[in-house]
Amino acid sequence: MPDRLPPLTALRAFEAAARHMSFAAAAAELNVTPAALSYQIKALETDLGTPVFHRLNRAVELTEAGRALAPGVTDGFSAIAASWRNTQRLNDNSTLTITAGPAFTSKWLAPRLFDFAQAHPDIDLRFSASLRLIDFDRDEVDVAIRFGLGHDKDVFSAPLIREWMTPMMAPQLADQFNSPQALKDATLIHDDSISFFKTPTDWPAWCKAAGITFDTSHGVRFSQADHALDAAIAGAGVVLGRVSLATRALEQGRLVAPFNVGLVTDAQFRFICPQGHEARPNVKAFHDWVMSEIEASKPFENGRTFIDAKSLK
Repeated sequence: MPDRLPPLTALRAFEAAARHMSFAAAAAELNVTPAALSYQIKALETDLGTPVFHRLNRAVELTEAGRALAPGVTDGFSAIAASWRNTQRLNDNSTLTITAGPAFTSKWLAPRLFDFAQAHPDIDLRFSASLRLIDFDRDEVDVAIRFGLGHDKDVFSAPLIREWMTPMMAPQLADQFNSPQALKDATLIHDDSISFFKTPTDWPAWCKAAGITFDTSHGVRFSQADHALDAAIAGAGVVLGRVSLATRALEQGRLVAPFNVGLVTDAQFRFICPQGHEARPNVKAFHDWVMSEIEASKPFENGRTFIDAKSLK
């Protein structure tokens, strides 16, 4: 069979009409008259040698040939549109669209945005707080910050933060619970968002690392890490908190982490973008700024004993 394709305008007319199931609506979208759109589709049918629409009194419907043609044409135009958007973004260094999980966005990124804006007034940041998988070819996203056990393929991926956990509480509780063993009388706050870790990094694991034993099954449970931290800030109990998300609260004194044992998780944050885009000025500026902020929070590691959760098996 010949490989010659019909005119792109005819395929575009067909795609719009198949999506709307209306010649009039498709014509309005493409800013042509219904007669012109009908002519394009008729030309497509002539090239194909068979109708792609049944013309009814007040509607149209796809023929068997139309149903066979529609998915590929739709995917083709979607791919063209995505490629066009991606190419446009390569030339746009004034905006940067970032996706990160809701907890990381609210607890780490949002409190620091003023600092980035001051240092880079020429870059407008746009955030999408989401955990869904990102397709850089289709989604209008420049950078993804993801946390977990994943190994990223066919993209630029760089580790960001070593994640470790330690008990945290509001300052007013520090005198009452002044030793690890005293936590047996505390209301424990559980962060169930870490349940996907291959190696348990929960209250029983931390107690084992600290060399203490007591019943840790009591307390309150949260499905989101930032909600668990908020409860601890409010004085509701003691949370085994992820330091990456709690750094700003620790810096401001809204939380304290008085015990020296830190439990290192087997998950990490990664900075992800399309391969080669890490050199774009706005992406590089954001990556360098994130890394500098991470370095500034490392004093919280001083004087602590770190236990890898994997060693507790």
